[in-house]
Amino acid sequence: MSEAWKKAGWIGLGAVLGLLLSLNFSALAERDARLPIPYEDLQLFSAVFGRIKSDYVEPVSDDKLIREAINGMVHGLDPHSDFLDADAFKELQISTQGKFGGLGIEVGVEDGIIKVISPIEDTPAFRAGVKAGDLIIKIDDLVTRGLPLNKAVEKMRGKPGTQIVLTVARKDVDSPITFTLTREIINFRSVRAKLVEPGYGYLRVVQFQEHTGEDVAKAIRDLYKQGDLAGLVLDLRSDPGGLLNVSVGVAAAFLPQDALVVYTDGRTPDAHMRLSATKGDYMRGRGEDYLKDLPPAIKRVPMVVLVDGGTASASEIVAGALQDHKRAIVMGGQTFGKGSVQTILPLGPNTGLKLTTARYYTPSGRSIQAKGIEPDVAVDDGRDTPNRLREANLEHHLEIPVGGAKGDAALDTKVSVPLPTPAVKGNEKPAVPSKSNIETTTPTPPRIEFGSSDDFQLQQALHQLKGQPVIASTKAVAAQINPQ
Repeated sequence: MSEAWKKAGWIGLGAVLGLLLSLNFSALAERDARLPIPYEDLQLFSAVFGRIKSDYVEPVSDDKLIREAINGMVHGLDPHSDFLDADAFKELQISTQGKFGGLGIEVGVEDGIIKVISPIEDTPAFRAGVKAGDLIIKIDDLVTRGLPLNKAVEKMRGKPGTQIVLTVARKDVDSPITFTLTREIINFRSVRAKLVEPGYGYLRVVQFQEHTGEDVAKAIRDLYKQGDLAGLVLDLRSDPGGLLNVSVGVAAAFLPQDALVVYTDGRTPDAHMRLSATKGDYMRGRGEDYLKDLPPAIKRVPMVVLVDGGTASASEIVAGALQDHKRAIVMGGQTFGKGSVQTILPLGPNTGLKLTTARYYTPSGRSIQAKGIEPDVAVDDGRDTPNRLREANLEHHLEIPVGGAKGDAALDTKVSVPLPTPAVKGNEKPAVPSKSNIETTTPTPPRIEFGSSDDFQLQQALHQLKGQPVIASTKAVAAQINPQ
């Protein structure tokens, strides 16, 4: 080993230790002094750092190497933990406040691929036909493979009225699809409500943001101003989740006072929480109780909750709580299965760590992690397919705990679930599927507008509320119309 290499290695080790100190790792060590410092591993890290600094084909800054090392360390934990630099902090604030400029696409990254999680309703992307699961392979002329997520988001945002070209790969489509979109100011409305017919209300929550609880309460009051309800449909389909306390508030609108909504279990004292239909648990000391003076009948009105494979996280908490308390019938398809809680841990000015700190459980003690909520009444409208992306398909997803929620010992014992779709690994490139490697060539059903007269699952929910027969599948309808 040359002296120059040794010197570079020790410089790297010093940089790493300095960064750890700057990120307040010393405070974490004080909290749990039993954790040994992994000197041998740090020496190995230093050796790699030094080799890159001295031998890589181009000079690389210390800042880039350290931040990429942090990103790799965090991203290797699970799909939802993340290191938040200044740009990521800004994006987090935008996503929870609900106003931004761009195309209206919620995106994620998996194995270096930018993937559409969900297009937001009534936005340029939604209207053009961008779908959940699409792989964005080019933004204008920029190939996106390996592009950091924040850079991809930054590239897609821009001045309203300007155009952008997205090239996507879609399962069951032979060739890439090109979308020419015009950017808009996206004013995201997370709650929509209406009377679908006299006496029957429809309430859709698109995402759980800062003011979703207030908007739900307002929507309920507006519905009752039009007369008493004989039934209510709460639509949580394709709702990716959001803020935990807001989900507690939405569930509390329909549950008795102090009813348990969700509890969490993890390794630290802060990870053990019991959140109930109590002002303190959903308001957290901020402002007036937005559920005060709701019509009392909202606690008793017959309800159906609609869910599908895109119902995730906070929306699964609401569906699970209403199901466990037998407050509503859950109808639709199996949900996404994200049963973990992420905590934002500040590390310094404009930086932080979004870290998975706990699993959450429904009031009866069910974990939905990598499994999802099973509907009481399964109704298939043809949109969910076996290949739809779910938590169990994601690399490094937390596995299902064995033994319910009986403390940390149960969390340390895990089982695996079979994955319906193989994940892309290593440096393999995602193939654009061709007819020769697809088991079925059934075309994807056309997009429906949730809450419209063509919404099959909504119609079945109304049948359920009225005590009429529920049809389990659109295929059954087709068979009645075109018997063979």
